Amino acid sequence: MSLDQIFSVCSTLAMAGWIILIFLPFWRNRDTYVFGIIIIILSIVYAALLLPGFNGETFKSFGTLDGVAQLFTNKQMLLAGWVHYLAFDLLAGVYIVRNAAANNVNHWLTTPALAATFVAGPVGLLLYTVMRIVRTKKLFTGI
Repeated sequence: MSLDQIFSVCSTLAMAGWIILIFLPFWRNRDTYVFGIIIIILSIVYAALLLPGFNGETFKSFGTLDGVAQLFTNKQMLLAGWVHYLAFDLLAGVYIVRNAAANNVNHWLTTPALAATFVAGPVGLLLYTVMRIVRTKKLFTGI
């Protein structure tokens, strides 16, 4: 499978996960499909893309901005980075949905934060956290 095909498949899988989180948040199989299948598949793809080129020099590259920039000049490493974003942003989305339910925050109020998490993970997570604090008056609520 080409890198472009892997990109398309992974992006489509992630989109399926986001559709489930946003439109089917109370589906009993939500976590099975989003976490147990989609995020795990993305994690396997990430490992398969990253590990063949990973060595001591690669590890050192993570220590500087120039090193990371150099890693991303390699299309396979760039794709690994993209799949990493897809997996972790989706994991943040799972957290938002579960945390909102545990704290009695109306799901539909979380949809702007979920949309923001889809395109800019940490920004969406921050948006949700601020919204949850305002709604529940609790700074920390656990998972």
